[in-house]
Amino acid sequence: MSKQIIITDKAPAPIGPYNQAVKANGFVFISGQVAFVPATGELDLSSLQAETHQVMKNLGEILSESKLTFQHVVKTTIFLSDMSLFAQVNEVYGSYFTGDHPARETVAVKGLPRGVNVEISMIAVVDL
Repeated sequence: MSKQIIITDKAPAPIGPYNQAVKANGFVFISGQVAFVPATGELDLSSLQAETHQVMKNLGEILSESKLTFQHVVKTTIFLSDMSLFAQVNEVYGSYFTGDHPARETVAVKGLPRGVNVEISMIAVVDL
């Protein structure tokens, strides 16, 4: 098995002992992203929509560094601070995909890093 670490300064640097993404065996596994703005290091929690867009932008930058797009994504996991946020997050999330959507689960958790409302991780396939 070959493994390649994916790193870009266009997405937030990890805040713990993990990498932004790892490419292995034809897949790219992207760590959960929250709404850090890479240029400032600050969280964008101005609204749930803005927060979700920032999360998706961060994921998009990691996909781009991997030479992939959202069309390569085959699986996502959405973590929410409260399931009542589902509809608003789902609307923003869905706007990043056209055609076929990836498999997904959405779960509410007791807490997320830095008190954010949404975190999303992804798995993408290299060869479609």
